[in-house]
Order: sequence, then structure tokens, then C-alpha cells
Amino acid sequence: MGKYILALDQGTTSSRAILFDRDQNIAGVEQKEFVQIYPREGWVEHDPMEIYSSQYAVMMELLTRKDVSPKDIAAIGITNQRETTIVWDKKTGRPIYNAIVWQCRRTSDIVDALVKDGLGDHIKNTTGLVADAYFSGTKIKWILDHVEGSRERARKGELLFGTVDTWLVWKFTNGAVHATDYTNASRTMLYDIRKLGWDDKLLKALDIPREMLPEVYPSGRVFGTANIQGEEIPIAGIAGDQQAALFGQCCFEKGEAKNTYGTGCFLLMNTGDIPYESENGLLTTIAASLDTRVQYVLEGSVFVGGAVIQWLRDEMRFITESADSEYYANKVPDTGGVYLVPAFTGLGAPYWDMYARGCIMGLTRGTKRYHIIRAAEESIAYQSLDLVRAMEKDTGTQLTELKVDGGASRDAFLMQFQADIMGGEIKRPVVRETTALGAACLAGIATGFWKDKDEVRAKWRCDVAFAPKMEKARQEELLEGWHKAVGRSRGWAN
Repeated sequence: MGKYILALDQGTTSSRAILFDRDQNIAGVEQKEFVQIYPREGWVEHDPMEIYSSQYAVMMELLTRKDVSPKDIAAIGITNQRETTIVWDKKTGRPIYNAIVWQCRRTSDIVDALVKDGLGDHIKNTTGLVADAYFSGTKIKWILDHVEGSRERARKGELLFGTVDTWLVWKFTNGAVHATDYTNASRTMLYDIRKLGWDDKLLKALDIPREMLPEVYPSGRVFGTANIQGEEIPIAGIAGDQQAALFGQCCFEKGEAKNTYGTGCFLLMNTGDIPYESENGLLTTIAASLDTRVQYVLEGSVFVGGAVIQWLRDEMRFITESADSEYYANKVPDTGGVYLVPAFTGLGAPYWDMYARGCIMGLTRGTKRYHIIRAAEESIAYQSLDLVRAMEKDTGTQLTELKVDGGASRDAFLMQFQADIMGGEIKRPVVRETTALGAACLAGIATGFWKDKDEVRAKWRCDVAFAPKMEKARQEELLEGWHKAVGRSRGWAN
């Protein structure tokens, strides 16, 4: 048995490799950003070969920098950006088109056609999702529609589809394994989350050949082996990033919830053995599991969370580093009445408006960049609160505590504002890399590195708890302004 679990965290803007020891301490991290491709307004793509090469590079750099032999690695866990869609040639291993990223809105017309054909309810009842361009199914159809001859090749078994986890496993096993796990399959808008199988009706509606789809398994199991410098290391855990974070936050019981502040924000609550059908715009999806007895989660998605800070940095040039946003937000006591709705690629839950677009409202002659930066920070908390309230309505349970993680959770201003506007306690763990930790825990339990979930839970530690300080009247005043601004952004591009 090795000394470490190696987690490969393939995200939307970067690939990362993280080593965890037996006490879940981080023994090393390497990260590499990769190119974001924007062919047209609302379109987002990645180069699949760069996804793989960057992930392989950070893995090898981590082992080299830390002087860790592949013999010291007990298992590999993979977590990934979900819904991002890759189709590749089974023989050559070359993608036939760029990866279409989860943020991409190009398939909105395909979604509209599905709804017009009366499939909206079937999608919700079968997959637990709402009909939206966010998910993988319509992206597969778009590629097959636009790459000449690809659909016929797919029917012959010459082409394979995979989300990023499937692509990485296929590459790391030299094409020996074409598989995914329940969590990623449940985000394709093609998978029956109750029967645990691909849905023929949706495959037919989107004209997607079953031959190109991967096998689907529980998240914690040995999927295959990766040969790293002559050592065969088991790939023993796979989970989509948000379900991995839920697992890493030890939300194993019904009613436990976490929010990940990454490129987007994702609030998930464990709902136990029964899949809730949301009446408030949330999604029903599958939690990371160690066997075929699945648990379900309610999930709310914010498309643009931390990405709004990247926008301030890269496009607006308001800040030099993302971390500067916290400093500038604290330079003013409030936003001066300014609200920023970062609906750059539409709005997710609970609105599900593909045609919403970003707006800044409440500008006056006295507005400074500090106010806009603070409004951008607050927008992340407002959008997350919309998810909390929707979840409370669906479950009838008030969330008084929320575990948080992700890059933006380091921002004390944001975390305090989230506690204030929510009126509940925010708990940030010592190990904030919970997405990678979740994948590591799945792989570790599957290979005996850790005994079970109880041992994993015993090692979870809280770093800081943020308690609410804002008066109720102020909460309500701010929320009224936020929802007024959201109303202005909706339907803009329709």
C-alpha cells in the first residue's frame, strides 16, 4: 500500500494534481491553466488534447517536485468539470471536434425543439434535470450534426463520447477502458437516474447512437489502471466535481449541504434514498456512491460565480489579481445601490433563463470601481442564496448551516456576506480542496487506503465559521434590489 492518494482535478480553467496523505493533509499541489476558446458569442470550447496534456503534465511535475515515486501512490481519483462533451475517434484517439464546455449556449435551439416536441416533462421525470443547453446530450447532437459523416461513424462504433472523466480514463488506460460513473452520467440529460441506464427515448430524440456511450459504474471502484513510469496504479474513484466536493465535505447524510465557489457556484444537498422532484428550478441528480445503492441530491447551479472576478481582472482590468477583489470590496461600506447580475451565459437555477444577459444596475455619477467590484462579489452570494431558498422550499427544511469550499471560499468578505444575507452559519474546512479530496476519498476507500466513510468523516476539520451579523430588515432591503436587477437581465437575448 502506497503513502498517498493522487487526485486529478480537471477543472474548467485549469488542470490540477494533488497528493493526500493518510490524514488527508495536502502533501503537494500543481496546477496549470489552459486556453479558453470563444469561437462566437455564447460559445465556449476547450482543446481535449490540451485537457489531457495539461493534466498529465501537472501529475508528473507534482511527483517530480515532491520526489514521490509512483510506487508511493496507492490509487488515483479523478474529478472533473461536468457536462463538457468530447467525441473522439476510437482508433486514433483524436477528437473530431473541440470539447464543448458546460457553459456553452450554442445548443439552445436544440433544447427549444425538444421542449416544443413535448419532451420537457420526460427529461425532468427521467433524468432529474431541466431541458437546458447546459447538459451534454444536446452538445453530442450538435457535434454529430456538424462534423460530416460523424453520426454514421458513431453507429459503426468508430466514435466514442465521453465527459472529461471518461476522456481522461480512456487516455490514461491507453484506450482499454471506456467508462464513467453515475454522477457524470446523471448530468448528460440522457440517463435515467432511477433505472440507472441510458434512456432510449432521449437517445432517439437527439439521434445519438448508443454505440458511442460509455459503461456506467458507481463512483468508488477500480475502473482500470494507469501505467505511470512502469508502475500500474489503479484508477479507483471518479466523480463529477460537485458530487466529489459533497463527498469530500462528508455530507453523507440526508439534509447535509455544501456550496462550492468555483468558476460557477454549486449548492448540493444530500436527500437520501429518494430523488426529490424540485418545484423551484433545482435539479435532481445522483450523489457519489461506493456501490449500486445510490443516494440522490438536490442541486442548484450558478453559471458565473468566481468567473465574475476573472472578468473584472481580465476583461475590465479593474484588478490585477483575483485576490485583490476582497481588498477593494472592503474599501467601501456598501455598493452605493449598485447591483451586478453576471448572467454572461444565461441564468441557472432557480431561473433557468438561457436568454438572460449580464447587467449593472443602479449606477450614479458617484459610482466608483470599488462599488462595482463589491457588487460583483455580492452577486456570488446573492445567486447562492437564491439556491438556498429554492432548496428550503422543496425540502421544507431551513438551512441553518452550510459547508463551503472552492477557490473563492478563501475570500473572507464573501463568506461573511454570504452568512449575513443567508442568516445562517458558514463553515469553511481546513482542507478547502474538497473536490479533489472527495475523489481521493472515493479512491482511498475503494482500495482500502481508508477503511470507510466513518474514518473519512473523523478526519474532517473546520477552519473558520462565519456567523451572520446583518439585521433582517437590511437583508430584505438588499434582496429586493437584487431581484429587481435580476428581472432587468432576464430574456434580454431572446
